[in-house]
Amino acid sequence: MSANLRFQRAALAALPFALGACSWFTDFKQQPSVGPWQVFNADSAETKGFRGNPVTSVSTNGTLMPPWVVSYGQLPNVIDSMSTLANPVPADAASLLRGRKYFQINCAPCHGRAGKGDGTATKLGMVPMPLVSDRAKNFADGYIWGMIRNGRGLMPSYNRIEEMDRWDVVNYIRAVQGKIDGVVADTTPAGLPGETGDKLPGYTRIGPNRNAVYAHPTVTATPKAAEGAALTKTEGHPQ
Repeated sequence: MSANLRFQRAALAALPFALGACSWFTDFKQQPSVGPWQVFNADSAETKGFRGNPVTSVSTNGTLMPPWVVSYGQLPNVIDSMSTLANPVPADAASLLRGRKYFQINCAPCHGRAGKGDGTATKLGMVPMPLVSDRAKNFADGYIWGMIRNGRGLMPSYNRIEEMDRWDVVNYIRAVQGKIDGVVADTTPAGLPGETGDKLPGYTRIGPNRNAVYAHPTVTATPKAAEGAALTKTEGHPQ
C-alpha cells in the first residue's frame, strides 16, 4: 500500500472526529450571555462614557428643573422663576476648571474671555453683554443657571451644557466677577482650537452609568388540595 493511499485513508478516518468537534447548526442557541449595562469587552461603550440624554428626558439621577415644571420659554418671568434655585456645587478648583472649559468654548465668543462683553461676535454686530457689570453681579446663581438653560433675547439656549455642569459655569462666572474670595479666575482657554482630551469638559455625567434594578419575585401558588402541596414558580414560567 502506497504512502499516499495510507494518508488518504487516515484522513477519512479522522474526518468524523474533526466534524464532530464543530457545531454547524446552532440556530443562534449558543451566544454570550450579556446582562444589561454589563461590560462585554474592553471596547464596549460602557467604558467610554455615554452620550447625553435626549432633549426633555429625565436622567437616571433625576433633574432639577424638568420642562413640565418650568418651560424653556425665553421670557423674563420664566427665567426669574429659577432664581431661587440653590447652587449645590462648591466653587472648588475642580468646578472652576470645568466651568472655565465650558465658558471659554460656549460663552467667550460673545461675553469675552474675561466676561467684559468684548467677544469676537461683537466685532460682527453682536450687542456687547458684559458679565462683570454691577447688574450681572447681582444676578442670583439660579438666574444665571436658568439663562444658560433657556436663553433670552439675543442669547440662545445652551441647554447642551448639562445641569450640574451649568453650576460649574456659574461658579466660574462668579470667579470672573471677583466674587470668590482668594480666587483669581484664569481667563485663558484651556486649549487651542482642535485640541481634545483633557482640554475639553469631558463626558456626560448624567448618562446611565449604574446597573438597572431588577425584581425577580418568587410567586407561591396554592393549588387545590387534591393536587398536593403548594407549588413554587418563578417569574416568566407558566402556571
